[in-house]
Amino acid sequence: MEDEENMDGNMLEERFEFREIRPEEAEQAAQIERMCFPPNEACTEEMMYRRVHRAPEQFLTAVDKKSGKLAGFLNGLSTRELRFRDEFFTDETLHAPDGKTVMLLGLDVLPEYRGIGLARRLVCEYARRERERGRRLLLLTCLPEKVGMYEKFGFLDNGIADSSWGGEAWHEMEMKL
Repeated sequence: MEDEENMDGNMLEERFEFREIRPEEAEQAAQIERMCFPPNEACTEEMMYRRVHRAPEQFLTAVDKKSGKLAGFLNGLSTRELRFRDEFFTDETLHAPDGKTVMLLGLDVLPEYRGIGLARRLVCEYARRERERGRRLLLLTCLPEKVGMYEKFGFLDNGIADSSWGGEAWHEMEMKL
């Protein structure tokens, strides 16, 4: 976010635990998704459950250490494909554990945790983790007003995406790892 004040990395580590999602957190993730995205763009509860159970290793969560609740998360599916397509949002069977590309499907941070650098930290930690796993590319789609934020996180804008998810025009963005 443009007005985001970054909390020191150590402060974020003290306040949050960064880890993969647990199966019992799928419902919480679906609720957060509904709070962060409008209905035409949000992942349904059923789709979130399927993603969590198919590819929990493709989730990075930020858990508030005081409450034990998810403050936010970043999730995707790894694949052998090199172009983003809408089916990644709805078909978790496209997940290829040995794929070198990750299609990022959602960056969700609850409103009360915004403005402290948590979104940036999730993206940076996710990229580091996936690089260590041998991935080569992160791809995502975003609305035009989010392009600048993702550029600040290290993504390059590839222009208008083939995606029409939720009836919107999206930009495809990439980060080479």
